[in-house]
Amino acid sequence: MESRKLFCGVRVIELASVLAGPGVGQFFAELGADVIKVENPASRGDVTRTWKLKDEADGDVSAYFASINWGKKSIGLDISEKVGLEILYKLISKADIVIASYKPGDAEKLGVDYQSLRKIKKDLLYGKITGYGSDNPKVGYDAIIQAEAGFMSMNGDPDGKPVKMPVALMDVLAGHHLKEALLLAYIHRLKTGEGNEVSVSLIEAAVASLVNQGTNWLIAGKVPSRQGSSHPNIAPYGDIFTSKDQREIILAVGTDRQFSSLCNCLGLSNLCSDELYKNNAVRVRNRQDLFALLQAAISTYESKELIHELNKLKVPVGIVQSVNEALEMPEVKSLMLEGHAVRGIATFAGHFHNEKEKNPHLSPPPHFGAQTREILSAELLMSDDEIQNLQNLSIIA
Repeated sequence: MESRKLFCGVRVIELASVLAGPGVGQFFAELGADVIKVENPASRGDVTRTWKLKDEADGDVSAYFASINWGKKSIGLDISEKVGLEILYKLISKADIVIASYKPGDAEKLGVDYQSLRKIKKDLLYGKITGYGSDNPKVGYDAIIQAEAGFMSMNGDPDGKPVKMPVALMDVLAGHHLKEALLLAYIHRLKTGEGNEVSVSLIEAAVASLVNQGTNWLIAGKVPSRQGSSHPNIAPYGDIFTSKDQREIILAVGTDRQFSSLCNCLGLSNLCSDELYKNNAVRVRNRQDLFALLQAAISTYESKELIHELNKLKVPVGIVQSVNEALEMPEVKSLMLEGHAVRGIATFAGHFHNEKEKNPHLSPPPHFGAQTREILSAELLMSDDEIQNLQNLSIIA
């Protein structure tokens, strides 16, 4: 079996919108699963179809939508109507996994919660994303979670206001947690034949990702605060320096050996034995003076020359790049997706040793309802007259 088709034959029904849930859907599509995205005709589908940049072209496949909807089929289906719900139930009877992201209580009202759907498919796997858990009705949005989970309080300059990260990282993290939970449930089903419901909340995914910043408080009693890109536990790590040609250079020196190599390269070997900088503990305490010394030396180097020399010495260093520069790096070319004049980025970055080409089977993000008739005809064997009648009733689109 080709590695990129490990989930070939697995059917996924996506009852999710925006980022976290659809990102999980694309993950399964990238690994060969058949993913059907169910979209509401009344709203003309996933809301991110309309989330466009001010100069973005017309159409229902926005840049945002195209970030997490490759490899799927779209069916426009009103599941608030009995006929539409019955159609969904028929599709789920042939499915393996359902991905859902409803406000607490909405799935039950619509009849698409796990308890309802397991009556249709006993071994169904149901992955659910919420904002704050099933018992809290509060709506969860990435920006709010970033604020409440402590991320914004740490992000920004010391004398500035809290800053939201420019990527909806809490949604991305929750999606990764749900993938893991669904994969564990899938392994359990292979062993036992049992279905299961797994759930992830945005707030739990965010807090679980605080890692050392969380334990800086729990163990050391230090409340993390804003300090730009500098690392609270390591120096010089995350600090930004300016080269002679005005490029911004970041260092991530994590060991005393790396620090020694850095100093030798910059002609500052005396710092390695200086009581103020000889180990990480004292460097953290004296980071401002250390920064000034390093900046003075780095400002005499052209960026390419310095990075070349530091790379030879295995000192972690890089240039602060724009997104377009990052996407041109040869190391990430395998992640690039393209089809029907649409470009995107794969969500799964893992490699299998025997793969020749990544995602050769992946279709571009679907237009709203693009496969409605195909799915009803091929999957449910509906006639053209039956499909047209559903169209006339606005059950499908």
